[in-house]
Amino acid sequence: MEAYKKWVRRNKDYVHSLESLANGLTWLLPERFSASEIGPEAVTAILGIITAINEHIIDTTSTQTSAGPVEPNSFPYSLCTSAIKDLETLVEVAAQHYYGDDKKWNFIAVTEATKVLVRLALFRNSGYKMLLHGGETPNTEKHSDFSSSQHNGGDFRGHGAHRGSNEQNSWNLEGRALSALSRFGENARMGSDPVWLRGVQRQQAIMEPPPQMIERPSLSMILSEKGVQGSIISHGRDAIGAGFSTQIVKSRDYHLTASEQDELKRRKLLWALYLMRDPFFSKYTRQRLQSTEKLLEPVPVIGLLTAKIVELVVGAQTRYTYMSGS
Repeated sequence: MEAYKKWVRRNKDYVHSLESLANGLTWLLPERFSASEIGPEAVTAILGIITAINEHIIDTTSTQTSAGPVEPNSFPYSLCTSAIKDLETLVEVAAQHYYGDDKKWNFIAVTEATKVLVRLALFRNSGYKMLLHGGETPNTEKHSDFSSSQHNGGDFRGHGAHRGSNEQNSWNLEGRALSALSRFGENARMGSDPVWLRGVQRQQAIMEPPPQMIERPSLSMILSEKGVQGSIISHGRDAIGAGFSTQIVKSRDYHLTASEQDELKRRKLLWALYLMRDPFFSKYTRQRLQSTEKLLEPVPVIGLLTAKIVELVVGAQTRYTYMSGS
């Protein structure tokens, strides 16, 4: 293994080229997006895990040269996260093949829960720093506001209560995150009725019977009739996450690093995946793809490439793990 590590570190450009070529060729494997696609997905998963291992070897090399040797007992959370993401599509395909379309969601839920636990552990172990690429990329950049925020005039600990720099950074990040979440909850409660008003309304309901009123359809009822109630859950989760990030960024003396700013941009770009999810895909995107394919079909070469691209896009849309963005 040590000999393999040395070879990867000496030939990292060559390794990256081979990995890109191999991963690109997997999309052209036969029986892709068919009933017997377990084999192609297994090949893709193995190549993905090998790529993740090589990237981990290269990253640990740069970490050792810049910040000293890595602790031998540190758990490779980023490598574990990458391996789970490489295996999740294979798990979905195998579960669908052997257990059917309905029971496959049990395996998908277990896979997603495993990713959540690993990311939470990484989030805590990294000192509550923002996870880059879902935890696959280590967040090693330091914030420039750590030292200045500890020496403000409002520091209540006094000059004698000194702690280590790591402990201060962790406390600083955790405290600001909790404060931002608290402010987010307070802002959400501002629009609700106060306690005394709810008590008065309760007394009025007891003293006077409610008048007969025509029931008006709620937003939930309208969405249920249209069959899109479950489709807004993911969008609501992303909106809440964006709200948390905004509150943390607005907190005092907190400045995002360049990597964290790129991560926020990447998360916003992932919202484009909603174009590939039902019900939007079935009603709009698929029709646009099919019309484009028919328009370019008579054109030599371009028509064949367009048909292949549309086939790959439609096939990828059938997989939750391709379009989840998690």
